[in-house]
Amino acid sequence: MAFNTGLSGLRAASVDLDVTGNNIANASTVGFKGSKAQFGDLYASGFLSAGSNPVGDGVRVQDVKQSFGQGNISFTDNGLDLAINGDGFFVLNNGGEVRYSRAGQFGIDKDGYVTNNQNMRVQGFVADDDGNLSGIRGDLQVETDNLAPRRTTNLRSDLNLDSRETVLERRVADMGDFSVAPPATGFPPETFQITYEDGSVVSVPINGETPSDPNFSAADVVDVLNGQEGLSASATTTYEGMSEANLQQAISDGNFAFNLAVGGVTVPVDTTGVSDPQSLVNAINDAQAPTISASLTGGALRLIDNRGNNLTASYNSTNYSQGPDTAVGTVRPQADREITDIASTGVATNLTDSWDARTIEITNQFSPLDQRTYNHATSTSIYDSLGNSHEITQFYVKQPSPGNGVGVSEWSVYLQIDGEFVAGTDQNPYQARFDQDGNLASVNGDPNGEILVDDWIPKDADGTPNGADGPPAPGETVTTPIPDPPTTSAFVVDLGNTTQYGSEFGVNDQRQNGFATGRLSGLDVSDQGVLFARYTNGQSQSLGQVALASFNNTNGLSPVGETTWVETFESGQPIIGAPDSGTLGSIKASSIEESNVDLSAELVNLIIAQRNYQANAKTIETSDAVTQTIINLR
Repeated sequence: MAFNTGLSGLRAASVDLDVTGNNIANASTVGFKGSKAQFGDLYASGFLSAGSNPVGDGVRVQDVKQSFGQGNISFTDNGLDLAINGDGFFVLNNGGEVRYSRAGQFGIDKDGYVTNNQNMRVQGFVADDDGNLSGIRGDLQVETDNLAPRRTTNLRSDLNLDSRETVLERRVADMGDFSVAPPATGFPPETFQITYEDGSVVSVPINGETPSDPNFSAADVVDVLNGQEGLSASATTTYEGMSEANLQQAISDGNFAFNLAVGGVTVPVDTTGVSDPQSLVNAINDAQAPTISASLTGGALRLIDNRGNNLTASYNSTNYSQGPDTAVGTVRPQADREITDIASTGVATNLTDSWDARTIEITNQFSPLDQRTYNHATSTSIYDSLGNSHEITQFYVKQPSPGNGVGVSEWSVYLQIDGEFVAGTDQNPYQARFDQDGNLASVNGDPNGEILVDDWIPKDADGTPNGADGPPAPGETVTTPIPDPPTTSAFVVDLGNTTQYGSEFGVNDQRQNGFATGRLSGLDVSDQGVLFARYTNGQSQSLGQVALASFNNTNGLSPVGETTWVETFESGQPIIGAPDSGTLGSIKASSIEESNVDLSAELVNLIIAQRNYQANAKTIETSDAVTQTIINLR
């Protein structure tokens, strides 16, 4: 009996030594999970034969159970080395057989498949050509082909336009010259109606006296017009009615006197010492009339009043005289862009005729070559269908506020690609309006703030079309957002998040969805197990996602070598999902999970197993000695 008991102990101790030795041997094996022998006692019993204090029959090995506890995670230089932090197993395709492993030492084979050291392919959820994960499980493969280019279909610009900027461009309607009526009839009383762009109408009376004042002059008209919002005017009176020869004759005749009146007020001219027309000019310029200048031009005396007052001039000598002659001034009015119409309410049409004959004069007009003509500008790259890069520049020019300027501001938007205007902004720039809070209200009435560029022809550096897709055909309707796949060069500039605050101009965000072609330059794996390919054009695209499997009874898995397991009836079917979802752990890239064997503990277990073996051997030795004693009895 004792022999069998000791022998069972030797067998158990031997198994314990084997298990412990295997653990120690794999202490450096990546993904290895240590095992522990579990024992149970033996009792011989039968029907009606069990006593109250039976003697045991020894020990037996009940199970060798693996410990699937987490091993330490260490970092490596291989981006495809993966460690599972938490529950789960990698799913491997071994020529059609599915295996499961915690060892994440992976690489790429000659066909681009992600494999382990035994060429088992790693399985995961594959992605389509656009990098969208499909949820379909398959072997993960890294495509080494160049990434196809993507044309730009949307450019989002989140800017802040400085509300403190001034209006740089000035547009005025130059209405030309018109003369007031001669003093014989005067400038008749008249009222003109001025209409502004906000719809308001203002009546402006000119010379409201009845009957008309013969002394009413161009200077008086200027005073009235300059007092009206949106109007400005100047006036000049020129008199050239006295020839230089006649003046010389009268001066030489003796007793010469020159008479001058400005606006009905006599200006004394001292003719003492006047000996010729030039000395007369000097005497007039020395008179107390700051608005008058005199000169000899074209053989005649020229008198100019720079305010438009009526001029009356005459001279006399002993035998010669001329005048009095009267000259009336001409008015040159200008209207700002806020005025939309000037109409007469009576018979006089001087101002109305001048308005109808107006020409638009623009000063400091926008030019992309002159930074003094625009307030802000920003540039970024976009791409055509061939992946060629082009530079788009947005220019912003502040405009006068519409209406009375309360609660609304307006900016003109010009667009250029490679130095050429697009979206028709060379003739009609887009108008971006902002509300009283500085938020974008609309762009050309569109509350979404979108500008559709549908006239762009991609060109080479020499200005010739480069063969990429061009604008839509005439009559073809373009919808926004641009649908995939795009078939033209049309794209949208989205200004929806642009603001106008009282702070410096800034580009808060500017992004577009196009890119050039690129070559594979590297691989990255996220915590969710998504395999990203990095390309030389700065883009990245998901190639797939590593799949993980979990089991209801992990200890039911059967080890088959190479640090892999297969499912069994006891383990149950695998539950396969994405990393970091449900109960599955996350993925750590450039890392491996070390063996979970505690070498110190295993060495202690080795000593214990050795002692157990020795003790059971001693049991057999003692039983042998007892048996020998019995045999030797006589």
